[in-house]
Amino acid sequence: MSSDPMADKLFEMKLKVIFEKYEWLREQLSFKEFKELFPVTFKKGRPMGLDKPAFDLDREIFLEVLIAFKQSYPPN
Repeated sequence: MSSDPMADKLFEMKLKVIFEKYEWLREQLSFKEFKELFPVTFKKGRPMGLDKPAFDLDREIFLEVLIAFKQSYPPN
């Protein structure tokens, strides 16, 4: 459970920008499927880091997702 719904929405919006940027991604996955590759889990109310998904995602895109995650859920 998220402690900040605004952070969840911001992360989703950033994922959407990344998803729209790569045509090959849109050909392979729906946005819903892409978003589900990066579930945000919480421990003691704090977001845990993201794991690289099983989907064959290139390093550049995964780094963009990690940056989006850090910007959406900054450490306190």
